[in-house]
Amino acid sequence: MRPLTEEETKTFFEKLSKYIGENIKLLVDRPDGTYCFRLHNNRVYYMSQNILKLSTNISRDKLVSVGTCFGKFTKTNKFRLHITALDFLAPYAKGFGVAAKTTQECRRVDPMSIVVFHQADVGEFIRNEDALT
Repeated sequence: MRPLTEEETKTFFEKLSKYIGENIKLLVDRPDGTYCFRLHNNRVYYMSQNILKLSTNISRDKLVSVGTCFGKFTKTNKFRLHITALDFLAPYAKGFGVAAKTTQECRRVDPMSIVVFHQADVGEFIRNEDALT
């Protein structure tokens, strides 16, 4: 497990800012302690500093996961959020998807039109549960 590089941090925070905007700082500096993001096996984990210190006692090859998985980096270095991050993003989120149409267009669209592009869903978590660990 290691800290994110400058490029990984930029990509990760750009993705988060699409959903929670400037509230990213509220994820790191919380009233109950300081939290951080760490990378392990191309997955970004969110954990408290206390858990981070405890996890250093476990070797990298034996460590499966620690904290909450926020998502993973693809082979092309793009970041994909996982549904496991939703509990932490929901209090600050403007919405967990990307709008395909404006509000005015949504009022007049056909019922079968695409209004929001999919980001993640609970079914995706269940289908990919084995791959998430």
